[in-house]
Amino acid sequence: MRCLLFQFRFRNAWACPNAAAAIADITSFRIWGYPGLGDHFLSRCGRRRIALLINIIFYDKPGPDLAQTFARGAISLAFCRSNRLKMSGMVLRPVFFLSLFGVTLSLGAESRRVLKPDDFALIRDVDEPNLSPDGESIAYVVGTVDLTKDKQPKNLWLAHWDGSENRALTFGDTQQTHPRWSPDGKWLAFLSSRTDEGDNDQLWILSRGGGEAEKLTTEKGSVDDFAWAPDSKRIVLVVHDPDPREPEAKEKEKKTVPPIVIDRFQFKQDIAGYLTNRWSHLQLLDLATRKVASLTGGQHDDLLPSWSPDGKKIAFVSKRGENADRTENWDIYLIEPKPGAKERQLTATPEADGHPDWESAPAWSPDGKTIAYIHGGDPKKIAYATHSLATISAAGGEPKFLTAALDRNFIQPHWAADGKSIFALLEDDGAATLVRVAAEGGDLETVAGGRRTVTAYDVSPGGKVIVRASTPDRPFEIFAVERGDLRSLTEQNDPLLAQVQLGRVEETKFKSQDGTEIHGFLVHPPNAKSGGKLPAILRPHGGPQSQYANEFDFEKQLFAASGYLVVLPNPRGSTGRGTDYAMGIYAAWGSVDVQDDLAAVDDAIARGLADPDRLGVAGWSYGGMSTNYLIATTTRFKAAISGASISNVLAGYGTDQYIRDYEYELGSPWAHPEVWAKISYPFLHADKIKTPTLFLCGEKDYNVPLLNSEQMYQALQTLGVPTELVIYPGQFHQIKKPSYILDRYQRYLDWLARYIHR
Repeated sequence: MRCLLFQFRFRNAWACPNAAAAIADITSFRIWGYPGLGDHFLSRCGRRRIALLINIIFYDKPGPDLAQTFARGAISLAFCRSNRLKMSGMVLRPVFFLSLFGVTLSLGAESRRVLKPDDFALIRDVDEPNLSPDGESIAYVVGTVDLTKDKQPKNLWLAHWDGSENRALTFGDTQQTHPRWSPDGKWLAFLSSRTDEGDNDQLWILSRGGGEAEKLTTEKGSVDDFAWAPDSKRIVLVVHDPDPREPEAKEKEKKTVPPIVIDRFQFKQDIAGYLTNRWSHLQLLDLATRKVASLTGGQHDDLLPSWSPDGKKIAFVSKRGENADRTENWDIYLIEPKPGAKERQLTATPEADGHPDWESAPAWSPDGKTIAYIHGGDPKKIAYATHSLATISAAGGEPKFLTAALDRNFIQPHWAADGKSIFALLEDDGAATLVRVAAEGGDLETVAGGRRTVTAYDVSPGGKVIVRASTPDRPFEIFAVERGDLRSLTEQNDPLLAQVQLGRVEETKFKSQDGTEIHGFLVHPPNAKSGGKLPAILRPHGGPQSQYANEFDFEKQLFAASGYLVVLPNPRGSTGRGTDYAMGIYAAWGSVDVQDDLAAVDDAIARGLADPDRLGVAGWSYGGMSTNYLIATTTRFKAAISGASISNVLAGYGTDQYIRDYEYELGSPWAHPEVWAKISYPFLHADKIKTPTLFLCGEKDYNVPLLNSEQMYQALQTLGVPTELVIYPGQFHQIKKPSYILDRYQRYLDWLARYIHR
């Protein structure tokens, strides 16, 4: 006997009085692993037989019970050896008749298990949605985890707008990313390093009609980005200069590798390593001849290209000037798509225009007269300042700042087909939504809102809209936006969600020590008994210029599955609530944000949820810094985990990638030693720390280098405080190797269990 997962979806099951009425409103019937087969069953067997089956399973329970059940998972039905149904060469034996079927329910909370550390490998990372020009097909990327090969492959998938198909386009254990349809809809281009000896991404192309992918480029450097011309005959590439040392490095056992010569102000960056005179420039690929010609050059990066509607110009962002390394003054430039053309600077404000960190290419209006882009705030306020939506005439002139008064972050502009409005993503207080604003400015219109997080979207020429969205109980998936509602198009993670019980996520508001209102989240253990006080983990977020939001987070759910109440505050320093709120810790790290974090714990205790005698704290990056600040401030935590953190901030100067941030926010150490000393108190007053602390870091982390964790580990060892240091070989700021990710999760739980009695 074989079991498969079935899923039914309804238009409005909540309003249905019973199962039969709900089935009459079915919109789709899915069978996992067999795209399109469920809808075939629906058409062959009819709603009446399925309704009869569901009625028997649920004993005609009221609509809300039925809807809740379907919202939480799928039905597992047994297949028998009769009533064959052929489709696409497969012979299946579905049970749709009362005399033949067997049923196994896997929906109730009591029958579903909690998460385990290795479940992270079952989460599918769904990203980079791209609509075909006719709006009928969606290309997207699915990232998976292969624990056996210790890899994280990414492959391209294709979904149909009507839900009739959802299938993989590429296979294998490498990474295929950045799918983009040609404007004529005939081709799908993407980036991949497969078959490249230097592991550099190259441009590949797939015919919409099927067949094998074709490699279009053989650049010595990496192709990092690209954009189709409107005629579908040309593609502009962003190509990074090759490392001249790499050929010798492959022969390092036979030859001496040349020295690294550095003369730049910023000379280190995580993953990239030491920054020498290697840059990214635009190149033009002619598809008919397969020839590549250079468009830009020089000692600067040219990024995020975007074609004008008539194909006569390309907009891109670049940072120029003698002291470009010392500023964040990115600007938008225009160039004709032909070798030898001279670029023209379009924006000239002292603030960043189109900063690459925002991953937002300039967007041309349909008539080609105006460009929408993202405009940064006061450079001295660095990432604490909000960035807004702006427009400027393609002929030049003064920009219009459409959303600056809203004091919220906007990214990813995209013009509506009629040229009257602009789509963008808005970050706001624990959520990120898709909105639309009139081209001349004005009130926002919500396109895909609610308490969720939308990180990417696309709009077809005909007006169809898709989004990449997540809620606390569902990982990111791709959805169609229809009249403000979201219809699922991918459902890659539904099979896992049908097996596990997640912790309930609650939004919170509370007052800090000085009366400031702080917002955050709590994740409740899925099997917690009501009325009992729980061991709790405070989990400060990284950044600090980021926010906890309404989205699925495996790590937080894993803590909850292990019996901990997880406390997730958005203290001052966080984004989502304006520049002033974020600036609360400007040059004052470990001050009011520590008060806000502790207030989150106090709130959970005051509500009778957290046990004050069983508290832990665990963070990564700035969250690890916050952990260090907290354990140097109070001894109330029984255990601490500090990942990729720094405490002696002076040790970061010249050893990490934040030289510009230091110069703007703290000033030089010799000019303002008191500021540097004040924010370094966890190291300079390490004798106040009594909490057993686990330190972790990637060996090659240039974001917050390993030496900082080594210093704190050594300090606690000297002081006799229980401590361990875990170093992940070859890893950067973000741990990528699956076996190390699993190791880290298990170490988290083991360390907490050692010191916090549950």
